[in-house]
Amino acid sequence: MQTFLHAHATHPDWRIALALAAAQLEAQADTQRRESAGRALAPTLGWVYLTDHYAAHSESLLAELRQRWPGVAWVGATGVGISASGVEYFDEGALALMLAAIPTSHFRVFSGARPLGDFDAHTALVHADPATADLPELIQDMGRRTASGYLFGGLASARSACRHIADAVLSGGLSGVAFDREVALVSRVTQGCQPVGPAREVTAVDRNVVIALDGEPALDCLLRDVKLEGREPREALPRLRQILVGLSSPPEAASPQQASNELGGAASHAMVRGAFGADVRVRHLIGIDSGRRGIAIGDVAELGTRLAFCSRNTEAARRDLVRICAEVREEVEAEFEPAFEPRPPATHRPESIEAQTLPRPGGIAGAVYVSCAGRGGPHFGAASAELALVRHALGDVPLVGFFAAGEIAHQNLYGYTGVLTVFRHAARAGA
Repeated sequence: MQTFLHAHATHPDWRIALALAAAQLEAQADTQRRESAGRALAPTLGWVYLTDHYAAHSESLLAELRQRWPGVAWVGATGVGISASGVEYFDEGALALMLAAIPTSHFRVFSGARPLGDFDAHTALVHADPATADLPELIQDMGRRTASGYLFGGLASARSACRHIADAVLSGGLSGVAFDREVALVSRVTQGCQPVGPAREVTAVDRNVVIALDGEPALDCLLRDVKLEGREPREALPRLRQILVGLSSPPEAASPQQASNELGGAASHAMVRGAFGADVRVRHLIGIDSGRRGIAIGDVAELGTRLAFCSRNTEAARRDLVRICAEVREEVEAEFEPAFEPRPPATHRPESIEAQTLPRPGGIAGAVYVSCAGRGGPHFGAASAELALVRHALGDVPLVGFFAAGEIAHQNLYGYTGVLTVFRHAARAGA
């Protein structure tokens, strides 16, 4: 698999932004052709992420993409912000493009109007409209249609109407592109929240109102964890508005696929050394039930669910992002250790045998990073700070992405997370 081509640009007029990005892509394609002695493959799959400033022009933009690159299948979404290698765009018209020459037999673009059919899907990139009813169930159903059970992607975001793209501009439902086993991926989830108390078992619940944790009133557990025990709930409200909840299935209830929420990685656990693992889904605390000493959350928790109270933590988010980038890079590079071959001794040092490093195909061909709309540079302390961390850890690899209304990994819908997925150069190697 050749290195992907990628470009990004900003301008109030989408046509000019697209022309600027197209010029970057053509320059990269020319370089690729020269370096491969004219054997560069034609692109077959493209990603397009655009800020919501361009949403009203998304159909015209897609038509222009098709005209410039005939034969390329396009997927993408709108975002309140978009990203590329080392840069983020918010509050301005911008787009990010990436092109890949993946054999068409190894991927299939899908949507509600264009089902997968008999394609042997192993993984899938999924975009969705956050207003879609029963979205968690649709995501799980899509996951069951893949052999690995692993999805990655996110929900389109916009200040107006959300749009996602799968060879057509869509609203409602979900869409994306599925890959077979020959397309090698490594994917990780990075959390943006840190627990403020222990994980407890939900022992009494009424739909989205958790009444008891470990047999104790849930509200009492909450007040204890935030160090407001004995206070009246009304007095505690300013602090409680900063609290979220992390939910995870009990270990014994998790399937083998659920136990490994990261593609190419080992199982992740709900809490390790005071940090959330990839299997934790963060939800809002939306109210309290003083009469039953319960708490209302932005999800339905079943009996036996593990719950931990948490809060957003910039430093923890930074550490976790660096961690997952290092894991991804280490896993990709482990497949391609430098090869050494003895060569004849140098004439001036007859006793020496010098090692010659032989180049091997490998490394990262391209990457997609989907982050929560509540993250990004402002949360990390400076413009483009989040993507700068990713670039510093991975290197200057082709990368595009967007800031989502919810992030998708495995078959879960997350919040306040980032989902990093890289495509390997080589054929699949045990992902």
